[in-house]
Amino acid sequence: MPVLQDIREGRVPVKVYTDSLEPEARRQLVNVSKLPIVHHHVAAMPDVHLGIGATVGAVIPTLHAIIPAAVGVDIGCGMIAARLSLTANELDEVALRKVFNQITRDVPVGFSQHEERDAHGHAAKRFKRGLKAILQKHPGVEKRLGKRSDWVRQLGTLGGGNHFIELCLDEAGGAWVMLHSGSRGIGNAIGMHFIELARKDAERDQVNLPHRDLAYFREGARHFDDYVEAVGWAQDYAVVNRAEMMDIVLQALRRHLPAFEVTSEAVNCHHNYVAREFHYGEEVWVTRKGAIRAGEDELGIIPGSMGTRSYIVRGKGGPEAFHSCAHGAGRRMSRNQAASRYSVADLESQTAGVVCRKDKGVLDEIPAAYKDIDTVMANQSDLVEVVHTLKQVLCVKG
Repeated sequence: MPVLQDIREGRVPVKVYTDSLEPEARRQLVNVSKLPIVHHHVAAMPDVHLGIGATVGAVIPTLHAIIPAAVGVDIGCGMIAARLSLTANELDEVALRKVFNQITRDVPVGFSQHEERDAHGHAAKRFKRGLKAILQKHPGVEKRLGKRSDWVRQLGTLGGGNHFIELCLDEAGGAWVMLHSGSRGIGNAIGMHFIELARKDAERDQVNLPHRDLAYFREGARHFDDYVEAVGWAQDYAVVNRAEMMDIVLQALRRHLPAFEVTSEAVNCHHNYVAREFHYGEEVWVTRKGAIRAGEDELGIIPGSMGTRSYIVRGKGGPEAFHSCAHGAGRRMSRNQAASRYSVADLESQTAGVVCRKDKGVLDEIPAAYKDIDTVMANQSDLVEVVHTLKQVLCVKG
């Protein structure tokens, strides 16, 4: 399905891949489109909704500048999925409950972290030198962390909110492990620090902005190179965090399920990040805020909610979407709205057949709080093709 809305209220158009756009999200998108640094147009994916800093589902190409609040604080948040040799016949409910309990014990969630982690081993050693350089120039990042985060011990941890670990079955009954997480506390501290610096610079230079969250660093400005260095570090950390967690989850599965192999290379993709790309005749910085890259033949992951289908997709390289697609179903109501509107009985009904928490603590993640994933997929049929359709049988929420 092609672009469904073409909004021309700013300096450049906003091309929207859905006919369902809440007024607040529309206002955010128009604000972005007014910025002098935006190149050609802004794209909004079919899961678009109101966000903090910028609209979730927005793809923003900028010339010689980056908007830190558009990248956000969950820098490098994304997905990883791996196909296993296991089949549905080997996954009975008793075994799945054992796996659920094992993962819950082995993978820290929320603000929790590993009790011990070797700073000189595992993946940690590759990050130590880079972070030291960042903190020497920007001690404010470390001050924001305080005692609540140890970046070494948070490698291989889930976090909270809508982060999750799932065991799924595809259309042929084959098993997949899929999980969703980002750069954890250290990414949050980096994001918050540079968002504040961008705001202060804009105030000092008296930059006229549609909203203070849209403050940006221009190439050559005082903090630009430092931000590129820090955000790159956090994005790399997020990739390794997901890979480390995948290893822990596979070990948990091997303790309670028949012997298996990982039969395909893991798909590991960001959906909150910035990257240098070429679009419409220019080298630009592309910020994907709740969107994944879907270049021609590139594989990606589009999850639904904890009771609906998810998809492994292959990109078609849609130029008007800046080679992007949706990152999931997208919320249709806030967490508070979901928690007040639905009951635990509703949650139990909507997650029938899935081994997962079914209590008040995860009520804000009820499937009904999200947009219909089938509609999202239909609206981006020009952007991706479906390779596998997954349905979870187990879900561990952050």
